Amino acid sequence: MTKKNILQLILFFVTTSLVAQEGQIAFEKKKISASRVNTILKIDGVLDEVEWKNAAIAKDFFGFEPENGKPEPDTLRSEIKILYDDNALYIGAILYDNHPDKILKEITERDNFGTSDLFGVFINGFNDGQQEYSFFVNAANGQSDCIRTGQDGEDYTWDAIWHSQAKITEKGWVVELKIPYAAIRFSKLENQIWGINFFREVRRLRYKYTWNKVNNRVGTFTQQAGLLEGISRIKTPTRLFLIPYSSFYLNSPSQEKAEGTLKGGLDLKYGLSDAFTLDAVLVPDFGQTKFDNQILNLGPFEQVFNENRPFFTEGTDLFSKGNLFYSRRIGGAPSKQPEVITFEEEVVDMPKNVQLVNALKISGRTKKGLGIGVLNAVTDKTEATIQNLNTGEFRKEVVEPLANYNITVFDQRFNQNSSVSFINTNVTRSGSFRDANVSALAFNLNTKKNTYNATGALKYSFVSDLVDLPNKKGKVAELYLSETTGKFRYSVGGNYVSKDFDDNDLGINFQTNYYSLNGNINYRILKATDKLNAFRVNLGWFSQFHNESNYLQEQNVSFSLNITDKKNHSYGFNAYARLFDVHDYYDPRIEGRYTIFPKYYNWSAYVSTNYNNKFAIDVNPWIGFAESKGWWFVGYNFSPRYRFNDRFMLIFSNTLSLEYNDLGWIDYYVYDAIYARRNKKTIETGLEGKYSISSKMNFRLNARHYWSYAENTSTHLLQEDGSTIPFEYLTNKNSNLNLWNLDLSYSWWFAPGSQMTVLYRNSSSKFKREIDDSLPRVFMDVMSKDMLNHTFSISIRYFIDYNQAKHIFKK
Repeated sequence: MTKKNILQLILFFVTTSLVAQEGQIAFEKKKISASRVNTILKIDGVLDEVEWKNAAIAKDFFGFEPENGKPEPDTLRSEIKILYDDNALYIGAILYDNHPDKILKEITERDNFGTSDLFGVFINGFNDGQQEYSFFVNAANGQSDCIRTGQDGEDYTWDAIWHSQAKITEKGWVVELKIPYAAIRFSKLENQIWGINFFREVRRLRYKYTWNKVNNRVGTFTQQAGLLEGISRIKTPTRLFLIPYSSFYLNSPSQEKAEGTLKGGLDLKYGLSDAFTLDAVLVPDFGQTKFDNQILNLGPFEQVFNENRPFFTEGTDLFSKGNLFYSRRIGGAPSKQPEVITFEEEVVDMPKNVQLVNALKISGRTKKGLGIGVLNAVTDKTEATIQNLNTGEFRKEVVEPLANYNITVFDQRFNQNSSVSFINTNVTRSGSFRDANVSALAFNLNTKKNTYNATGALKYSFVSDLVDLPNKKGKVAELYLSETTGKFRYSVGGNYVSKDFDDNDLGINFQTNYYSLNGNINYRILKATDKLNAFRVNLGWFSQFHNESNYLQEQNVSFSLNITDKKNHSYGFNAYARLFDVHDYYDPRIEGRYTIFPKYYNWSAYVSTNYNNKFAIDVNPWIGFAESKGWWFVGYNFSPRYRFNDRFMLIFSNTLSLEYNDLGWIDYYVYDAIYARRNKKTIETGLEGKYSISSKMNFRLNARHYWSYAENTSTHLLQEDGSTIPFEYLTNKNSNLNLWNLDLSYSWWFAPGSQMTVLYRNSSSKFKREIDDSLPRVFMDVMSKDMLNHTFSISIRYFIDYNQAKHIFKK
C-alpha cells in the first residue's frame, strides 16, 4: 500500500464518517430540580436543616456493574437532594444499607479509594455530554476528584477545593457536599441546565450503581447523564488561586558533607473566562516527586518514565492528542554530549537534567466544543565541566542552551462522541543547536449509535540546524477502524512512518521507516452470570514491515483470557507467539543493518484475589523460549498485601526473571556490531506501606531494591545478512546494575488545598562489569555507608482563594 493509497483511504473514511454524524444520541435522561437556600448550611453529614427536608429527591438507581441496568434493591436504596446558593452547590446523599456494620471504610489519602464504600457526583455545567467534573467521598470521609471526558478517560491528577463530610448511621451512611462554583465550569445563562449523575459503590459486594441508567453496550459514561434544573441567577466566580510554597532540603551525598538549600516559588491558577484557565509555575520545585523505577536497559531504545511532576500531570488531557507529547523531555537530560578534544581531557561534571525555569499552560473548551490548549516551558542553559588532566585547567561546554518548549492543541468535539484535533509541538534552542517542529491532524469519529469508531492521524515533522546534516522532514499516516458495541467487538488498522519522521524533541518515538497492519477480535459478557461477574477473551495479531526492503520487522499473535468470579477473584491467561523470523533494524544501532531474530513463544498467567479481604495476593508466572540454541526464559511476580486495619496496610512485591542464552548487542567494532550470547537475571523487591491518622494526615513508605545483570558467555560478529558468527572479543561487556531507593513521607492537608509534606529519602546506585551472583552481598554493597545518598526535606504549600481573601479583607 503506497503513501498515496493510505492518504486517500483516511480522507474517504473521515468524509463518510462525518456525514454519518448527523443527529444526536438519544439516551433516557432523568431530571432533578435544585432548591435555592438563603441560610448558611453546616457541612457536618447531618441533613437536619429544614431546607434539606423540603428538597426534591433523586432516587431509583440502576446497576452499572456487574448487573448492568438492574434496579437497586430496597435494602441498598439511595436518595439524593440538591440545594444551591450564590456561591456553591450542596448535595446531600442518604445511602441506605441493611448491614451498616459491614460498610467498608478504609482510611486513605486523597484520590485513593482504598477498600471503602463510595459516593460520587458527576457535573457537566454545559450539558454537552463531553466533559464532567467528578467528586467522590468514601465512607471514611476521604475525598477524590477528577475530570472525566468521554474519549480520554479520567484525570485524577486534577484537584479542586470543595468540602464534604461522611457519617455512618444506623440505617447506612450519609454524605454532605459543598461544591463551590469555582470548582466547576458553566455558562453565564440566567437559567442553568446541567448534566448530572450520581454514583454509588457498595464495596463489600463490588456492586456499582448510577442514578441515571448507564448502558454499557453503547456510548460513554459522560453521554448518559441526567439533568439538573432549577438553578438560576448565579454568577460565574472569579477563579484566581495563588499557591505559594517554601521548601527546605538537607542533602547528604555519599562521603560528602550535608548541605542545606532553601527554595521558594509560586503556582498560579487563573480563570481567563468561563471555560479557560491559566496555570503557571514560577521557580518550580519538583524535589519531592516519586523516584523513577530505573532498570538495566540493554535494548536500543531509552527507558520511558512516568510523569510525576504535578504541573505536567494535572489537566493535561488535551495535550495527549496525537501522541506527540512526552513531558519528561522538558527538564530532562541534555540534548548533547560534551566533546572531549584530546585524550588529556576528562568530563568531571555532566548534569543529568536541565533546569526548568518556568512553565505555563492555558486550556479550556468553548460552548461549541472547541478545546484549546497551549503549554509553554523554558529551560535554562546547562554546561558540562571538562578538566585537562595535564594542566589541571577546567573549561565549560554548553550541552543544552536556553530552550523553549511549546505544544498547541485545537480539538473540536461534536455530536457528544467525536472529535477532530490539530496539534503542533515546537522546540527552539538558542545558538547552533537543533530545532524541531511537529504537526498532526488527528480524528476520533463514532457513528450516531456509537457502534463503529475510526481513529487516525496525519503527522509531519521538521528538524533543522543539524550539524553537518541536512534538515529532516518526516511523515506519518495511521488509521484504525473498530466495532465498539455488543458482546463481540473487533478492530483493524495500520500505519505508515517515513524514515525521517522525528518527534523526539518533545515527544517519544522509537521506530521509523516502516508500515504495519494489526487486528483484534474479542468477546465479553455484559451482565454477570450465575458463576461469573466478568469474562473477556481476546485474539490479536500485529505485523510490521521495513519500508525499503519490505522485510518482516516485527510480528506476533496474542491470546488473552480474563475472568472475575462471584467472589471477585480475578484470573487470567496470556499466550504470545512470533511465528516468523524477523529483521530487526534497530538493535544493531548501525544505519541500514539488521539482525535476524528467531521465532518466539511466551505464556503467562495471573491470579489476583479480592482486595476487600484483609489478606490478598497477586501472582503472575511466565515462561517462554525462542527457536535458537537453548534460548529460553522463566519468571514470576509475587505480591501479597495485608490490611491490618482501616489505617494500616503493607504491600510486598518480589519479581524474579531469568533468561538463558539470549542474543543481544554489546558494542561497536569499527563499522560492525558485536553481539553476545548471555545469561540474564533480575531480582526486584519492593515494599509499600501506608498509615493514615485521618484522610488528611498520612504516612507513606515506598522502598525498592533492583538488581539485574547480564553475563556474556560468547561473543559474535554481526554479518551483512543479519546472522552472527563466533568472534573473539576480549573487552568485558558484562552489565551489572544494583539500585536502592527509599521514600518515607508524612503529608498533612492542614487547610483546603494547603499541604505540608515531610520526606526522608535515601538512594544509591552502582554499575559495574564484574558479576557477583550473591544477593546478600549485592544488597550489602548497595547499602554500604559510602554508597547511600540521604535527603531530608520539608515543603509547605498554601492555597489562597481570591474569593475568600476578598471577603476577609472587606471585613
